[in-house]
Amino acid sequence: MPKNSKVTQREHSSEHVTESVADLLAHEEPVDYKRSVLNVTGESWDKQKDGEEELDAENRPAWNSKLQYILAQIGYSVGLGNVWRFPYLCQKNGGGAYLVPYLVLLIIIGLPLFFLELAVGQRIRRGSIGVWNYICPRLGGIGYASCLVCFFVGLYYNVIIGWSIFYFFKSFQYPLPWSECPIVKNGSVAVVETECERSSATTYFWYRETLDISNSISESGGLNWKMTLCLLVAWSLVGLAMIKGIQSSGKVMYFSSLFPYVVLVCFLVRGLLLRGAVDGIMHMFTPKLDKMLDPQVWREAATQVFFALGLGFGGVIAFSSYNKQDNNCHFDATLVSFINFFTSILATLVVFAVLGFKANIMNEKCVVENAEKILGYLNTNVLSHDLIPPHVNFSHLTAKDYNEMYRVIMTVKEGHFKELGLDACLLEDELDKSVQGTGLAFIAFTEAMTHFPASPFWSVMFFLMLINLGLGSMIGTMSGITTPIIDTFKVRKEVFTVGSCIFAFVVGLIFVQRSGNYFVTMFDDYSATLPLTVVVILENIAVAWIYGTKKFMQELTEMLGFRPYQFYYYTWKYVSPICMAVLMTASIIQLGVSPPGYSAWIREEAAEKFLFYPTWAMAILISLIILASLPLPLVFILRQFHLVSDGSNALSVTYKKGRMMKDISNLEDNDETRFILSKVPSETPSPMPTHRSYLGPGSNSPMEMSSAPNGRYGSGYLLASTPESEL
Repeated sequence: MPKNSKVTQREHSSEHVTESVADLLAHEEPVDYKRSVLNVTGESWDKQKDGEEELDAENRPAWNSKLQYILAQIGYSVGLGNVWRFPYLCQKNGGGAYLVPYLVLLIIIGLPLFFLELAVGQRIRRGSIGVWNYICPRLGGIGYASCLVCFFVGLYYNVIIGWSIFYFFKSFQYPLPWSECPIVKNGSVAVVETECERSSATTYFWYRETLDISNSISESGGLNWKMTLCLLVAWSLVGLAMIKGIQSSGKVMYFSSLFPYVVLVCFLVRGLLLRGAVDGIMHMFTPKLDKMLDPQVWREAATQVFFALGLGFGGVIAFSSYNKQDNNCHFDATLVSFINFFTSILATLVVFAVLGFKANIMNEKCVVENAEKILGYLNTNVLSHDLIPPHVNFSHLTAKDYNEMYRVIMTVKEGHFKELGLDACLLEDELDKSVQGTGLAFIAFTEAMTHFPASPFWSVMFFLMLINLGLGSMIGTMSGITTPIIDTFKVRKEVFTVGSCIFAFVVGLIFVQRSGNYFVTMFDDYSATLPLTVVVILENIAVAWIYGTKKFMQELTEMLGFRPYQFYYYTWKYVSPICMAVLMTASIIQLGVSPPGYSAWIREEAAEKFLFYPTWAMAILISLIILASLPLPLVFILRQFHLVSDGSNALSVTYKKGRMMKDISNLEDNDETRFILSKVPSETPSPMPTHRSYLGPGSNSPMEMSSAPNGRYGSGYLLASTPESEL
């Protein structure tokens, strides 16, 4: 120890020592053990490398403003699922009653886990690989698994953006190309395309003009050049937005995050002015309370909460890692979670206002078609004119008059009613037709827009909104790959971003075959659900049970300037792990109960048909799940048996001079001796993430060393193994 230090001066002084050891050490300058005689690990100090890493940590990119960061998180969490998945689940699972389990699970699962990911990213200032290498090296596979899942999701998610780009450019014409069935010439006679006539104009345009889909996943059919070009445009947009990191993607977020809200509000105002919009909204939010007792409703609500916030992907951690240490991430977590929820409500209002209008149009069409059948039966004396109520006017037939006439005919002709082929034409039946995903966006919604005045304008706005929603989510998903890889392996940002986009485009060609839509369905259903659930459970366990909830709460108190509510302590430690374990079990059971299959479009029948995956497709499906989960056990085994470094050597973390010494004064009296003897204090707070050197076989576990920082910028004293003469 330096001769002019206060500890040394006290040794040579005859004064009575009244200050504790921690008080004395609190005034000492922090020691860099590599540059000091206290370096007993034998690790050499590379001055140039040390300086480069310190400079790299200090020069880490940061958000230009808090608004930019919030918009980035909103753009990432608010995606296509809010528009075409949440409304479907709400309708299917009890209308307004579904909002209760969703909100409950958002509070006890979504918000705590979202806050946890924001906090660890901001605290450690690294991507998912670096974060989990630091918290628990043996669970470092979490970061690699997150990257793989992001890659799988990004592959097919960008295909959906490609579809939206195709529809966007097709919208610049009047009438819209999907408003009428095409006419084909059969010799000298012009006839309506059979496939279109047997389905609908929008359905035909989607399956035949857009996808040119094959009859099954086994029939490749070659590349669809139109979709291949659109996919190239989609990956080019993502690459340009990501090439400069948050400096470029942050600016994109100002538009891609805010524009969808402008469009949704415009659609809501326009939708509420449409005839039948109120019918759709009333049907949507009429609660079916019995559904709240159905476990399946809670499972689907939990899954939607889980994916709506983007938990486990690594994008949340990546974005928060560019924050300042004193940023109030608790406020951010609460704000983004509830903006996400209210966006889902807004999208649901828009969807069912428009679908209510469509249901009225389709119901009127049904009434007209069946009224013509009845007139035919009256003219051929199959039905008696006495069955028609006297006030019914076929020239201005209302749905109410038709229903009255329908009931009379059904009562009188009870024995032969089915032979007449009449439909009830009930508005509720139209509203009960559940539509989700691509069926909602590219079939139902596009059909409704054909009846809008100035339909091309609304179509352009709608698909531009989908492109922006998808782009915001893609930027977050790609950040879940690029940030941890660049942090860990120090590759050039521009080179890696461009290279990864090109590679993803090449691999993504599987989705733009004529059978590509079936692969999109496979990846969407199976590539992420189970692996991500496991990832989030392990994230929760790593922080709450291995790193320690008390220690984590104490560090959050120092970082935020206030102590988070005890609610988070109990949800992190008990509630969330249990709920996530139940969700994982339910997902596994669901996979076992529901045979893996897909809806195929059969051209000859002009209808969808459920088919089971062939053996080779099942092999791909299982491989996706295994490959995404493989890093978890692999990294654990390699580090458990010391076959590879614990990964923390690549983690460079810096902190202000004197911060470590400042917190020594917080040690309890009975911790002072153990601090000097290089023992781990019971509840020593760590002001910043500390580096832990991997000591090789026979050493203490990395977790045991977590509170005794002796890494590149650590200031722990290894006095127990240092001869007293050297002090």
